[in-house]
Amino acid sequence: MRLLTPKRSLILFSMAAVYLFYSLAFGSTEPSETGSDGGQSGLVLEVLLGLVVILLGAKLGGDVFERFGQPAVLGELVMGMIIGNLHLVGLDWFEPFKHDITLEILAQIGVIILLFEVGLETTVKEMMGVGLASLLVATVGVIAPFFLGWGVGIWFLPEADTLVHVFIGATLTATSVGITARVLKDIGKIDTKEAKIILGAAVIDDVMGLVILAVVTGIIAAAAGGAGNGISLEQVAWIIAKAVLFIAGALVLGNVVLPHYFRFAFRLKGKGIFLSFCLLVCFLLSFLAGEVGLAPIVGAFAAGLILDKVQYREFSDAGEHRIEELVAPIGTFLVPIFFVSMGMAVDLTTFGHFEILGFAAVMTLAAIAGKQVCGLAIFERGIDRLSIGLGMIPRGEVGLIFAGIGAKMVLNGEPVVTASTYSAVVIMVIVTTLVTPPVLKMSMLRKSRKLVGGNA
Repeated sequence: MRLLTPKRSLILFSMAAVYLFYSLAFGSTEPSETGSDGGQSGLVLEVLLGLVVILLGAKLGGDVFERFGQPAVLGELVMGMIIGNLHLVGLDWFEPFKHDITLEILAQIGVIILLFEVGLETTVKEMMGVGLASLLVATVGVIAPFFLGWGVGIWFLPEADTLVHVFIGATLTATSVGITARVLKDIGKIDTKEAKIILGAAVIDDVMGLVILAVVTGIIAAAAGGAGNGISLEQVAWIIAKAVLFIAGALVLGNVVLPHYFRFAFRLKGKGIFLSFCLLVCFLLSFLAGEVGLAPIVGAFAAGLILDKVQYREFSDAGEHRIEELVAPIGTFLVPIFFVSMGMAVDLTTFGHFEILGFAAVMTLAAIAGKQVCGLAIFERGIDRLSIGLGMIPRGEVGLIFAGIGAKMVLNGEPVVTASTYSAVVIMVIVTTLVTPPVLKMSMLRKSRKLVGGNA
């Protein structure tokens, strides 16, 4: 029996290397003793070590979860939870990473790239062509979880501000389309009518969820800015209009300005022109979204949404790679930093409180039930309503993004999403993401067996 396999050797070697690197970086010289240049060098070393730990942890965690047929993002999240709570067993080596501003900025850029990629996978033409069924499913799948989550917030956080309850409802609205799409592809059901309704609805409710997020964060920002709880209807209407106008303005920009923009870019000489100009669109719209009081991820999603092959035909004709292919390596580097950082923000000691576990359990039930209501929006006969509801369950990265934004917003001197609420949201995300693949697979294959049996 071999006790030390090659994989175990690699893991032990990696841990030893990280520990040695940490000792060299932080155990020998204080930045204050090395002058300004030495201090700056020390900060760079700290960031480099943080990247080593985070990327290594992300890949090891992702590998473990993918071996069990689960999305790698859950492995990244769980590994972040482990790294961020090692201080509970006396290992406080990685505590500085939780508060490193450079790693935090890289994580935020990572989530912007992630939403940019999500937008690139969606086209306005597809959204317009999914039909009334997907639109109805998406609408019900946003409204029901939103109000259920609001109710759960009132029940478990009766002393919290109403806007906190509203934000909890917002975290339950969107669907992680990637997880459902992978399951449907794996079982060969991606071309079924149910799959098309699910995927179309998931895309639409992502857009609706981002608009709700923009509105809720705008209202909270207005309240935190001195308006208190006395937000007028006119202010709320203006925030809603601002979110809608931003997305509509981005669509107009895509159709009118971007063709000229890319024609100009095509005349420039040098490497990476196409990718650079695509990222310029992403970062500019993210910046503008933040400037008008919306979440920057709304701008990143809008940037991906408006980029279309028609606008950069010259680059495509010249044999340039697709934007998705060019952006993918950047996401491979930056996105795991975001998910591991989200995991590191979880305080595992909160899991020992019965009321927090109860909060998480009821929130999870609300998240599942809210999406099951989607099936009621289907009136066509022969459509498997159960499978459609199950396919809309996973929250995945979207729920984490919402929770992360809430954790950084302050209302009445307290975070909108406290440590306990954040832990409850993480549990909800993990459970909804884990439960969807097996139950959706069983439901879709069950229908197939019924059809085969009926034909026989």
